[in-house]
Amino acid sequence: MRIYSKTGDKGKTSLLGGKRVPKYHLRIEAYGTVDELIAYIGLIRDQQISELLKNELIWVQDRLMVCASWLAADCDDCQDNLPKLFEEDITGLEKGIDRMDLELPPLQSFVLPGGHTTVSYTHIARNVCRRAERHVIKLYEESEFPELVIRYLNRLSDYLFVLSRKLSKDLHIHEVKWQPKK
Repeated sequence: MRIYSKTGDKGKTSLLGGKRVPKYHLRIEAYGTVDELIAYIGLIRDQQISELLKNELIWVQDRLMVCASWLAADCDDCQDNLPKLFEEDITGLEKGIDRMDLELPPLQSFVLPGGHTTVSYTHIARNVCRRAERHVIKLYEESEFPELVIRYLNRLSDYLFVLSRKLSKDLHIHEVKWQPKK
C-alpha cells in the first residue's frame, strides 16, 4: 500500500463509508483534532514519566483512536464494524484522576502552565482536547455517533489537567498559581 493516493490533491478526502468531503469539513476538523491530540499524548509518553502513566497514556491513545473512527464514519452500515467506546473508559479516566488527586494538595486557584517541558506538553494536550471537544459537540448537532465520544473528551481534559499537576509534583516543579494583578 502506498502512502500517497493523490485522491486528495483537489482538496477533498474520503470518510469511512466512501463519502467525499472538503478537507475543511467539520467531520475532518473533529477527527483531525483528535488525531493531533493522540500525537501530543505520544509526546507526553516520550518523556521521563512512570511506566504506570506511560501505560495509561497508551490506553488513552487507543480510546482516542476509537473516538476518531466514529468521527470519521459517515455511513449507515459501517458503524457495526467500528470499535466500541464503553462507559468503563470514562470511569477509567475518573479512577486515574482520583488516584492522582490523592497525591496532590487541594487546588486553591488557577495554575499557570509551565515549569517543565513535560508539564507544558500536558497542558498543550489538555487545550487540544478541549478544542477537539468543541468540534465534536458541533458535529454532534448534525451527525449521529455515540455521545460517549463527547463525554470521553470532556473527562480526558480533566484527566490531563490533573496529570499536569501530578507531573509537576513528580518532577518537583513549583506550581505557579494565578494571582491577578489589581
